[in-house]
Amino acid sequence: MVNRAAEYWPYGLFGVAIIAAVLNIALFNGGAVESFLLWFLVIVVGFGSLYAFVGHAFVADDVARSIGWPTGSPFQFEVALHNLAIGVLGVLCFWLRGDFWSATVIAFAVFGLGAAYGHIRDIRLHRNYAPGNAGPILYISDILLPLLLVVLLVVYRA
Repeated sequence: MVNRAAEYWPYGLFGVAIIAAVLNIALFNGGAVESFLLWFLVIVVGFGSLYAFVGHAFVADDVARSIGWPTGSPFQFEVALHNLAIGVLGVLCFWLRGDFWSATVIAFAVFGLGAAYGHIRDIRLHRNYAPGNAGPILYISDILLPLLLVVLLVVYRA
């Protein structure tokens, strides 16, 4: 069950963030770019990274198996702490704006795109098509979301 949830959680968080942004625009006359950027940062980056922290910290072997990694690696806890840090930054974006948003997007994009490179390299070198390596986490969390956040941030800051 953990593996199945880990595969599909990005879809749900994207949906919740889109609903929150649309409500923010409709109810509070928020700007579209700012609303989407805010709620993607808080919900997808913030809560999504906190969810990833829990997985890598407390059910690390299940997460490792879903990615096609060996179990029992101490690096899982290091990845967990990274996710905790990014999750805290994302949630804090609700209260802190300006350059804080830029720093959060940069940190998330560097890790996400770097992780995408690692996953794609693992696919090419080891034919690792495990769902946590080659599935929605790769395409949505590691590639689409960092690029989307960078674009939204550039448009927002322009």
